[in-house]
Parts: sequence; structure tokens; C-alpha cells
Amino acid sequence: MRAAVTGPHLPDARSRVETFYVTVAHTAHYLRSLWPAELEGVHFDVASGPTSKVDGDAVPRWSVDRHRRRIVLFRLPIQRLSRLHRDDELHRQMAIEGCVFAAVAELIGKEPWELGPERFRH
Repeated sequence: MRAAVTGPHLPDARSRVETFYVTVAHTAHYLRSLWPAELEGVHFDVASGPTSKVDGDAVPRWSVDRHRRRIVLFRLPIQRLSRLHRDDELHRQMAIEGCVFAAVAELIGKEPWELGPERFRH
């Protein structure tokens, strides 16, 4: 029987930060495959958090710059402030993916569920 290199009693070798970057990259790649013309030349970046002053109580999860064709995902607000009904690997991944979908939707003027319609069919 085969086991992971880390063994059954050791944590995964990938950190939460690395997992965040990989999830953003995979989600961006998926969306680029669905919307190649709309996402041509768009840069996806990750920052720890927003660098400008936050207005009100809401902390942004991403920033969209249409002119520069740039989306910045804010890792710490997404990881620490997301209200997950179950705090496990799958739901953390879904929270990250949801933010990437929402940011791309904002950039191209669509609703998030319009970006991958096949994902939401029953």
C-alpha cells in the first residue's frame, strides 16, 4: 500500500500560503480557458492585504484595475475573514475560488455564476 511522502501522521508539505497561490493560479487558468479574449493580458497578483485605507467596516478581498488589466487578491482577508460553515481544506479552497470568480466577474462586467455556467448545472 502506498502513502503520501509525509506519511499518515504528518501534515501536508504544502503551506496555506502555497496552497493559496496554487488555488489562485489554477482558478485563473480555468477562467482564462473559458474567457480567453476577455482575460487576455490580465495579470493576477496576490498581496497580503490592501495597502490603502479601508473605508467602513468591510475589508476588501480583492482589487480590480481595469485600466492596467490587473486583479489583486488579498490573501489574509480571504483566509482569515471568510465565514466558512465548515473550516476544512475543501471549503477554504472554495472561498479562494469564489473570490477569484467574483474579481474576474467585476473586471469583465459579468456575474460570477455566468463565468462557468457548466459548473452550476444540475
